[in-house]
Amino acid sequence: MNTNIETLNNWNLKNSDRPIIIAGPCSAESEEQVIDTGDKLHAIGVGIFRAGIWKPRTRPGCFEGVGSVGLEWMNIVKKRTGMLLTTEVANVKHVYEALKAGIDILWIGARTTASPFAVQEIAEALKGVNIPVMVKNPVNPDIDLWYGAIERLHNSGITKIAGLHRGFSGLSKSKYRNDPHWQLPIKLRQQIKNIPILCDPSHIAGNRELIPSISQKAMDLNYAGLMIESHNNPDKALSDAKQQLTPKQLNNLLKNLIIRDKKAKNTKAQESLEELRVKIDEFDDVILEALSNRMEISKKIGNVKKENNINIIQANRWNNILKDAMEKAKENGLSEKFVSNFYESVHQESINLQNDVLNNS
Repeated sequence: MNTNIETLNNWNLKNSDRPIIIAGPCSAESEEQVIDTGDKLHAIGVGIFRAGIWKPRTRPGCFEGVGSVGLEWMNIVKKRTGMLLTTEVANVKHVYEALKAGIDILWIGARTTASPFAVQEIAEALKGVNIPVMVKNPVNPDIDLWYGAIERLHNSGITKIAGLHRGFSGLSKSKYRNDPHWQLPIKLRQQIKNIPILCDPSHIAGNRELIPSISQKAMDLNYAGLMIESHNNPDKALSDAKQQLTPKQLNNLLKNLIIRDKKAKNTKAQESLEELRVKIDEFDDVILEALSNRMEISKKIGNVKKENNINIIQANRWNNILKDAMEKAKENGLSEKFVSNFYESVHQESINLQNDVLNNS
């Protein structure tokens, strides 16, 4: 995508120095709750107030938000504190209601990002407005859907766009509500020049105890900011109670957050980094050459299997390879998950190559 997406500093946001902090309850529940939470967040320096007005729930019967009246409560917060406002929109009606209420920033949720039809309708409704829009990653780890949603908005003339990383659903058991898959937002940032990416630690965590470590990880990866759910009484929240912080807890998190420099401040440290990066590049060359040689051997194995009518998959052989790799991973201080994922990818590519050999005359 050839974009002219603006950085957050060009959005004229309050507190626009990194990191941008957006906070507020998962859902607007009452006027008192919204105002009290807003006042407390403003007191700790938060410049952008968030609240869910329309809540897309998996099943009917759950709390689905208070609707447009919540926008009025948010505007009271804005008048009292000067904070900017942001809320989620999932359809054209939401867009019109939010714009009419003077909401400063919109965000598109994970379920909506996964629907090109819905995103396209929102993009068309926003033509000529150019309000800042944050796009959450889709529910499943599909980088193309995320990219496509941003592209649709950009094609409608929206230039103030940010990615919002909230993690991805998966079948594997994890300590997270949504697995971060940190490599995917990094890939998005590589594909779309200048796009700011913020992290939503609340939805990644699903548990307030994990939010600080996820927030720090995002800062270490040079994210532009954080959007964290904060409620004046989270244990009584009508939605996502376990992943919300009190304003006081959020303040403690922000005080302990380490913001690292993008580059080394002194010449010696920068030179040291460059030397180490040269060594990394050299190892990368060795790895790629070894992988190329390995795949050539896989092709030869494919030819032997073809000549002798042997199945591609040899389960016992693969299990032994993986078992040996796991033992070596422990010996060398490597993460078993990393080595397992790496070997799975290499094995799949070997299968693909051998399949080509067996099925080509």
